[in-house]
Parts: sequence; structure tokens; C-alpha cells
Amino acid sequence: MTSTRGEFALLDETWASVTPPAARRMLIAAAAAFSVRGYHATTTRDIAAQAGMSPAAVYIHYRSKEELLFQISRVGHTTSLSVLTRVPDGPPTTRLAAAVRAFASWHAEFHTTARVVQYELSALTPEHLAEVAELRRRIEAAVRDMVEAGVRAGEFDVPDVRGAVLAVLSLCIDVARWFKPDRGRTPEEIGDLYADLVLRMVGASAP
Repeated sequence: MTSTRGEFALLDETWASVTPPAARRMLIAAAAAFSVRGYHATTTRDIAAQAGMSPAAVYIHYRSKEELLFQISRVGHTTSLSVLTRVPDGPPTTRLAAAVRAFASWHAEFHTTARVVQYELSALTPEHLAEVAELRRRIEAAVRDMVEAGVRAGEFDVPDVRGAVLAVLSLCIDVARWFKPDRGRTPEEIGDLYADLVLRMVGASAP
């Protein structure tokens, strides 16, 4: 099973920019603890123990447990947005398939982190939630642009673009909730399956 530490080690330069190393280590520990106990049931003492540090060390780098959750959520949403939009130019069908393949497989490969990122938002302060909500709007807009481009090009048959975009995002994000490496499908296989499902959903044929 992919460990939370391994997940964060594989994330892009956004995560690597978190310094000093002790602050990064604390975030990794917080993600691991939140994924097991949930945000509300996790204490800063639990997080410090997971990191192998003293309880006081949390407050050297972060003002609160909520600040830790916010940083995890911010990094996770920024990274997933990058994964979704980092697709080559090409016909809408090809671009949407590539984006869904990458987005769904990311939520499978980094399922532990993604569960915290996607399902603990209600614990954020209004200010922090607003910042994360803006990232979520950008993610939705990226998918909407791809679907609308396919409709304009005559490649997609989508009577309700808004509903289709919601369905695509819900399908991919929910992978983090149920995915387990021992269930027989790899993240890459999940990505391929979901790309095919989404193309069928929008009335396109496989590229």
C-alpha cells in the first residue's frame, strides 16, 4: 500500500516548496493521522507522535491543527489542478480523455492524501475555505472548458454541460474514497477505465 509519506514524496514542486523539512514532515504526519482518525478525532499530540516530534513542535511551524489541514488541502488542490490541466494540445476528445485519465489515476495513487483533501473541507475556517473553493472553481472551469470545446467542435453530444462536468468531477474524486491497492486495479488502469467511461458519458468515441 502506498504510504502517506510516499505519496507526498511523489507530489510535484508545490509540495517540495514547503520548508523547512520539519514543517513538511509535520504535514505528512498530519495527513496520515487525519486519514486514519478523521480531522476532529485527531489531536496535535497524535500528529506530533506520528512525526516523531514533541507536541510543542507543531506550534513552531503551524498556528493550529486547522492550519495543518488547510496547507494539506491547498497543496492537494493545487497539485490535482496541475495534473488535470497538464495535458497536450489536441482535439477535445483526446484532451478530455487525457485529463480524466490523469485526474482519476492521481486520486487512486494518492488516495490517502486525496481523502483528506476532498472530504475534510468542512473543518476549514471561512477564510481558508474560500481560498480552497477558488481552487475548486478553477478545477471545475478546466473541465467545463474541455467539454464545451468538444461540443463546439461537434465531438461531444452533451445537452447539459454543467451536469456533465459535475458528473465527471464526482466520478474521479470519489476514487479516493473507495480505492484500495489490493482490489486488483492499478491507478493507471483506473485512469484508463474512467477516461473511457467519461467519453461514453459525453457521447464521444475513444480517441
